[in-house]
Amino acid sequence: MKSQFTQIVRIVLGLILIAFGANKLYSFIPLPQPPVAASEFMTSLAASGYVLQVVAVFEIIIGLMLVFRLWVPFALAALVPLSLNILLFHLFLDVPAIGAAIVVVALNGILLYKHRSKYAPLFTS
Repeated sequence: MKSQFTQIVRIVLGLILIAFGANKLYSFIPLPQPPVAASEFMTSLAASGYVLQVVAVFEIIIGLMLVFRLWVPFALAALVPLSLNILLFHLFLDVPAIGAAIVVVALNGILLYKHRSKYAPLFTS
């Protein structure tokens, strides 16, 4: 689990999460205009007053955990529902921008596979 490939994947995924999480809070990365349905969905999340901020903080914390190699198996497991929702959002509401979602899911999947021995006790009786 300490291969150079695994380290690169872990750091790249962490940096992606930190960048997009911080962008939810400060909007420094210009993003293309999403389709109407995606825009309405994001507007409703922003109107809640907390959902996007919580997701952003969650992304940043997980990203920092990955970059600094802190509790990596836990961070990867915590990232599963978030990465799945990112993929589903783009699959159903913003297909043209699905590339980043596929990258996040793929990198998360690769790292989950690399750390599969850490999850074995969860599936034994």
